[in-house]
Amino acid sequence: MSLSHEQTINHYLESYKAFEKSLNGDSSLPIHSLRDEAITRFAEMGFPTKTDEEWRFTNVSEIAAKRFEIPTLGAGFPEREAKTEKFVFEDLKGPRLVFINGIFAKNLSRLTQSGSDVIVKQLSSALSEHPDLVSAHLGRYISSGVNGFAALSLAFMRDGLFLSVPDGVVLEDAIQVLFVSTEAESEIATYPRNLMIVGSNCRVSIVESYVCIADDSYFTNAVTEIVVGENSVVEHDKFQNESVNAFHIAATHIHQAAHSNYVSNSIAVGGRLVRNDITAVLDAERSECTLNGLSVATGNQLIDNHTTIDHAKANCQSHELYKAVLDGNARGVFNGKIFVRKDAQKTDAKQTNQTLLLSDDATIDTKPQLEIFADDVKCTHGATVGQLDSDQLFYLRTRGIPESKARDILTFAFASDVVSRVKLDALRDQLEAFVHAKLDASRRTNGS
Repeated sequence: MSLSHEQTINHYLESYKAFEKSLNGDSSLPIHSLRDEAITRFAEMGFPTKTDEEWRFTNVSEIAAKRFEIPTLGAGFPEREAKTEKFVFEDLKGPRLVFINGIFAKNLSRLTQSGSDVIVKQLSSALSEHPDLVSAHLGRYISSGVNGFAALSLAFMRDGLFLSVPDGVVLEDAIQVLFVSTEAESEIATYPRNLMIVGSNCRVSIVESYVCIADDSYFTNAVTEIVVGENSVVEHDKFQNESVNAFHIAATHIHQAAHSNYVSNSIAVGGRLVRNDITAVLDAERSECTLNGLSVATGNQLIDNHTTIDHAKANCQSHELYKAVLDGNARGVFNGKIFVRKDAQKTDAKQTNQTLLLSDDATIDTKPQLEIFADDVKCTHGATVGQLDSDQLFYLRTRGIPESKARDILTFAFASDVVSRVKLDALRDQLEAFVHAKLDASRRTNGS
């Protein structure tokens, strides 16, 4: 049954009351005041609509009309853990946190760490064990007032990855956080919340994954906040392959100090309606940010990528490459903003968006944006939309390659430009396999 706006607000207010009771003693923590403020803001704002400029290409009314419930531990958790094992990147030997329907899966997780001062644990544990450290950062980089999704994320935050890396630490192994959605008795909503604090002169690699076991309808509302200290390097690889009936709304906010380097590689192939917001604030001189993204959508999927790079200080660089492969009736959205503040002289920013349409019914809405308030800058952006190059197809066919195989070669070559930028060999190989499988399934479905 579809809910009206008033019914939607009341549903989440009632869910929040039940959620508070489930927290037991945790509801008395000082951080809980953030939850209360967030649910109040949600009641005021509700979900964004197409009248909001930031959401005019992505209609989330279907999310608003559903009665998503908060999952409980329930029965059958061991069986779900067994089904989840195949999604773990076993070749990544570092710490690993696994969550099933938002609930920590201890048997699949590995919380070893490289140094005694490095903290890798559940956010739910950090809230009580390191309250001052968490309070200093949680919710500071993404406000619950941004939109209704951000407000709900903070109100219902329960678990996710908490990472704190002290100054001068180089982590040799990547940290993996895996969120798995499985069968549930009702349509559920989970609110993964990740907080990563990286000190000065560090090097860290993080792998964040969202996958599913069943093609159920559910709602993932994820928020990740990352602090990158001075002279530190962070590589953040995100992979999303949710159910074809699922809704995935995610926001990642990065705050960078001087001489820091942040690299994001975001690969999205699943989900019915997907929205990824990435915001990076280059808040000190000589910082550098790289955002790479690939979307592969088929059928009736919609994948929306919104990026914002805020050059707040001088002498910083940013590089951005976002690609999309769309087949069937799929829709893509790309909105890339580059802000250059008044004092951000000597900014060097490059943005590229490329879309490959494999069918006549696939569409893309692309909107590059530059807002420049400094006068000594180098900023470029470009967007291209097209189909497979007929000359390249002809060339391959003259070499004896069947047309379907030639199309596969050219399509994967287009997509692999982003996947190849993932530095972790084990992860890159598996991502290539996922993209191959997605493209192959699309070709068989559409007969191309």
